[in-house]
Amino acid sequence: MSRTEVVFVDGVRTPFGKAGDKGMYAQTRADDLVVACIRELLRRNPSLPPERVEEVAVAATTQTGDQGMTLGRLAVLLSGLPQSVPGYSIDRMCAGAMTALTTTAGAIGFGAIDVAIAAGVEHMGRHPMGEGMDPNPRLLSEKLVDPEALSMGNTAENLHDRFPHLTKERADAYAKGSQDKTEAAYQSGKIQPDLVPVAIRTGELGWGLATKDEPPRAGVTMEALASLKTPFRPHGRVTAGNAAGLNDGATAAILASERAATEMGLGVKMRLVNWAFVGCEPEVMGYGPVPAAEKALAQAGLTIDDIGLFEINEAFAVQVLSFLDHFGIPDDSDKVNKYGGAIAVGHPLASSGIRLCSNLARQFAENPEVRYGMTAMCIGIGMGVAVIWENPHHADYVPSISGTETNSEANR
Repeated sequence: MSRTEVVFVDGVRTPFGKAGDKGMYAQTRADDLVVACIRELLRRNPSLPPERVEEVAVAATTQTGDQGMTLGRLAVLLSGLPQSVPGYSIDRMCAGAMTALTTTAGAIGFGAIDVAIAAGVEHMGRHPMGEGMDPNPRLLSEKLVDPEALSMGNTAENLHDRFPHLTKERADAYAKGSQDKTEAAYQSGKIQPDLVPVAIRTGELGWGLATKDEPPRAGVTMEALASLKTPFRPHGRVTAGNAAGLNDGATAAILASERAATEMGLGVKMRLVNWAFVGCEPEVMGYGPVPAAEKALAQAGLTIDDIGLFEINEAFAVQVLSFLDHFGIPDDSDKVNKYGGAIAVGHPLASSGIRLCSNLARQFAENPEVRYGMTAMCIGIGMGVAVIWENPHHADYVPSISGTETNSEANR
């Protein structure tokens, strides 16, 4: 059976908020955030009949309360999709949305379905990371993992230890660059097109509308970054300034077979080439994207030099720096996170993967000379993911409608 090509049709996200009682989503439900994204996707793509959506996968790291109860299925019912549309939930920590995307893409590639919505949400204000967690005592008693593997901040400090040339100064400089690029992207209107306005209620102002990310700190200086405390280790290197914060937000994307997208007149923003998830030592989980990228590139028959644009999640600056350092990419490369990253806009865990994809898709349209791009993330408990995409605007891109017939055609 030949392969069915999978394309990224569209992606949106809510503005990301600061977690906690003073954050803009403090009185907003997590499921309402993801539903807002799904509804916006359907509004933006009117040529997609709702009944043609054949699967909805929603990721959340802490699956309880308003992030629990098979959220993918509940999102179907709450967003107005037909009751015939199934749904399910996914947890792969920070790469939840990316896993929702690759899992549904696998179903499309196999020919089981034609169209899917992949999504992710995390309300860290309502559900802090680790809420209700009960790790098996064997993990520590049998020394299966280092105790520091259970603290993401400690794993970042460990990565600094492993690569001492990745100094705090380099991490701070990278963080400042992320803030500066995010501010420039906002000023030039690069981020706003993918944001879904969300009605919110706050204790001080009453009802309002969230239209932009809450976490960015425009104009931050190296001096200010240097003065921040290192909460994970005395005289450490990881601070609130060179790491992503605790955030709330949601994302969603439409994936389809290339044939179905053409049939319905849907736009094609990217073609999925290949992906790889790889495990690594949990105590240095931030290094995970390196072996994941190596595996994805090898399977695709590409090299790192073939990748013209990167969207790398910035859980910690040192995590991105270890990736760049390994592949010989300058810290300030204009190929990397052109619109800034999670250090500035925030990282609501399971939702962040689709933000990377939406950013890359927009950059593909702006850079038709780039043929391939990569989205990559580190994942808690020692994993990494890398996904390779092809730019449909590139001169060598050849649309392919070969392969198995679509599910809809098979049922006619």
